[in-house]
Amino acid sequence: MDFATLIGLVVGIAVVVGAIMVGSGLDLFLNLPGFLIVVGGTLAATFVKFPLQNVFSAFKIGAMTALKNVQQDPRDLIDTSLELAEIARKSGLLALESVDIKNAFFKRGIKLCVDGHPLEVIRNALMRDMELSIHRHDEGARIFKAIGDSAPAFGMIGTLVGLVQMLANMDDPQTIGPAMAVALLTTLYGAVIANLLALPVADKLESKTEEERLSKELILEAITQIHDRQSPMIIADILEGFLPEAQRERDDEDDDEGNEVEEAPA
Repeated sequence: MDFATLIGLVVGIAVVVGAIMVGSGLDLFLNLPGFLIVVGGTLAATFVKFPLQNVFSAFKIGAMTALKNVQQDPRDLIDTSLELAEIARKSGLLALESVDIKNAFFKRGIKLCVDGHPLEVIRNALMRDMELSIHRHDEGARIFKAIGDSAPAFGMIGTLVGLVQMLANMDDPQTIGPAMAVALLTTLYGAVIANLLALPVADKLESKTEEERLSKELILEAITQIHDRQSPMIIADILEGFLPEAQRERDDEDDDEGNEVEEAPA
């Protein structure tokens, strides 16, 4: 569970509802026709821009990506890679068949190695898998960005519709204020949908897509080295480059401190 997303949604909704409840009742901000204009118009525009199947797929991907935290720590992937490399060097690639690997992408790559496929075939298969997965996430992010762009626009359309209806019925001046309030509600709906839901989910998809790309590139490099029976020490040096800069600098500093301690007695 991605608690950051859950906390953000709960806090955002609580802030908006709380601000409404402080000044008035919640029923004053409920307007079904205006809500239907915003939601229905936004969905209609999204269906025009993208294939229907892609839109529903984006909703599923967006919900899973925003609410589930499925990414692995690069350090854990490196540790797993070194364990597999050690087994492969001592017992051969076939010994990796019995190893339990939690990451599905990593598991598929090791299975291809165990089955005896050439390295080029393995890399091509995994690269295609990675590119298709990232493409689906990119498409989902584009769809949610489109929703974020359309929702405020249809909120404004709803406001204009309400204003026209208000101006057409100005016989009683006392009705102008309430009618204006109802007209502005669609703008509120569009802004909330865009800025609390659609655009944050799009940004979350982009962020997690980049994390997935990094993890899969690390795994792909690890599988390449394991297939070539490379030394775990060399694999560690290669895969360390995938770690964040701060971690690598800290590791380097630790090594330097260790060297200083060793050189002190001399």
